[in-house]
Amino acid sequence: MAAFLLVMAFLTALLSGVIGMAGGLVLMGALALVLPVQAAFVTHGLLQFVANGWRAFLHRRHVRWSIVGWYALASLVAGLVVAALSVVPSKPVLFLLMGLVPFLTWLPQGWIRLDAARPPQAFLSGLSVTGLNLTAGVAGPLLDIFFVRTELNRHAIVATKAATQVFAHLSKVVVYGSPLLTGATIGGMPPPWLFALALPLSMAGTFVGGLILDRMNDVNFKRWTRWIVTAIGVGYLIRAAQLFAGGA
Repeated sequence: MAAFLLVMAFLTALLSGVIGMAGGLVLMGALALVLPVQAAFVTHGLLQFVANGWRAFLHRRHVRWSIVGWYALASLVAGLVVAALSVVPSKPVLFLLMGLVPFLTWLPQGWIRLDAARPPQAFLSGLSVTGLNLTAGVAGPLLDIFFVRTELNRHAIVATKAATQVFAHLSKVVVYGSPLLTGATIGGMPPPWLFALALPLSMAGTFVGGLILDRMNDVNFKRWTRWIVTAIGVGYLIRAAQLFAGGA
C-alpha cells in the first residue's frame, strides 16, 4: 500500500500539473480504494494542499490574485457550514459522487455563463467548489466551469486554479482532520514517514507536469481535459455500482 500511495502521489501531481485538475480526482479514488473514508479525505487534503501550493508557487507570475481572494473567503464560509453538519459520506456514496462530478464538464456552455474573473462569481466558485470538495472529495470539473469563459491562457488557468485549491484542500484537512488537533486518532491514516516521502514526490510530479504543459497548446489543453476526467468518472461509477451491490 505504501508503494502504491507513493507512486500515485507522483503521477497524480504530474497529471494535475498538465491539465489542472484530473490528478486530484485520480488520487482521491486511489486513496478511497485502500483507506477508510475519513482517512482518505485527510490524506488527500494534505497531499493536494502541497501539490497545489507548489504548483501555484512555480507559476506564481500567472496567478490572478483577485480571483483567489474572493475564492478564499468563500472557502472559509463553506468549511464552517460543512463542519457544523459533521457528515462523512459512506464509501459507495463517495464513489458515486466522484463518478458524477466529471460529467459537469459536458454541460452546454450556453446553459451556464460563469466567469471566475468577476468577483461575485469568484465567490460563488469558492462556495460551491469547496462545498463539493468537502462532500465528494473532489470538485475540479465544477471549478473548470468557472474558467471556461475566462480570457485566461492555459498557464493562468492552471496557476489560478492551483492557488484556489490550496484553500479548498486546507478546508478538507481542517474539517476532517480536526480530531487530530485534540490528540484523537483517525483510523487508517498513513504513518508520518509516508507523508515525508509522498510530499516531495508530489512536488516533483508538479514540476514535471509544468514542463509538459509548456509543450502543449491551448486547444489541445482544453480538448484532452474533458475526455480524461470523463473516463475517470465512468470508472468510479462502475466501482460505486459494485459497492452498492455488495461487491468487494
